[in-house]
Amino acid sequence: MGLINSSIRVAMLASQKFDLEYKIMLVTQAQMNLSQSVNDLMQVGNDYSDPDSPVVKQLKQREQRLHQLEKKLEMQKAQYQARLEMVTTEIESAKKMRDQSIKAAFTY
Repeated sequence: MGLINSSIRVAMLASQKFDLEYKIMLVTQAQMNLSQSVNDLMQVGNDYSDPDSPVVKQLKQREQRLHQLEKKLEMQKAQYQARLEMVTTEIESAKKMRDQSIKAAFTY
């Protein structure tokens, strides 16, 4: 019974690992797109010479919001990476249990 349980556990954890890796990839892609948006926004802001104009102030506000979003994405990515490390450790543990079950089942 231990062999079946540990094999199912390894498969389930592998699925969770792939899911977390996919989420990390999506967050990384969102970060790249966001960085490009910030760069584009700053480029537009550099075209205006009057720093007190309403357009420049609005661009600065948008830039600040984009930076806040960038920080949130970084925090989310860090959470996913921490969970990925935990799942990876648990996979190793489950594999050891599976290997021990196999060894016990075939030891006479």
